[in-house]
Amino acid sequence: MPRPSLFGLLLVAPALALVAALFLWPLGYSLMAAFTLNGEFSLAHFRKAFELYSTDIVFTLLIIGLSTLLIALLSIAIAGILTLSETGWLVAVLKQLYRWPLFIPFIVAGQCMRTFLAKNGMMNNTLVSLGVLDPSMTTSFLDWRGIVITFVWKQAPFVILMLAGAMASIDRSTIEAGRNLGASRLRCLIEIVLPQVGQTLLVALVLSFVTMLSVLSVPMMVAGSQPTMLTVDMAFRINAYGDYPTANALGVVSYGITAIVAWVYLRHNLRQHEAQAR
Repeated sequence: MPRPSLFGLLLVAPALALVAALFLWPLGYSLMAAFTLNGEFSLAHFRKAFELYSTDIVFTLLIIGLSTLLIALLSIAIAGILTLSETGWLVAVLKQLYRWPLFIPFIVAGQCMRTFLAKNGMMNNTLVSLGVLDPSMTTSFLDWRGIVITFVWKQAPFVILMLAGAMASIDRSTIEAGRNLGASRLRCLIEIVLPQVGQTLLVALVLSFVTMLSVLSVPMMVAGSQPTMLTVDMAFRINAYGDYPTANALGVVSYGITAIVAWVYLRHNLRQHEAQAR
């Protein structure tokens, strides 16, 4: 195997330096600060984090888990329509609409949802004007429901884009064979298409899970009440108290959650490779 040349190492050196400075060094510092107290190994910061924010940790897991599930269902439905539907106008409308949230930052999405989901926001005013709701029946969705709606609206297009691309690349003859044998489009989607694109769907959902776990703007702007998500707690510990060790401990907890999700994905991937090798 040829040894890497000095010129090649020089080419990648700026990228490696950037990764080390912006990721590896902050990661190492955070881990050291989370596990030390007065220069000695300690779990005191984790005890404090769990005493104060155990409810928020569970809340974060529930919100991200529910959002991921809804994203999966919505993405399968829309990608399936784009791939299998014979209604031309519906496919054309979805193609134009589903991509828009891809280009909107989370902070802008959070601000939009504040005006859309408020008690006197655009959604309730529209329903009242259509006669669907009475003004006394309107309610604010600026709570956990608003966070979930924002996450699903923002991340579903990313998953749909990957999933629809994977569906478009599969062999159409298998779908046509199923349709010729009398299977409905829904059955073809579930029994023929999804098994072939399951790996792509899993990758997209893992990336969406990690992305949503790291978002600060949406839970802070859409739902300011308790309980809240870990990112808000970390920002609060730093901005209100300058308590970096506890914030770092919460960060390590989020690393652990991400590592578990990554482990599940890798286990699933390895099992697939083993099954294909047999």
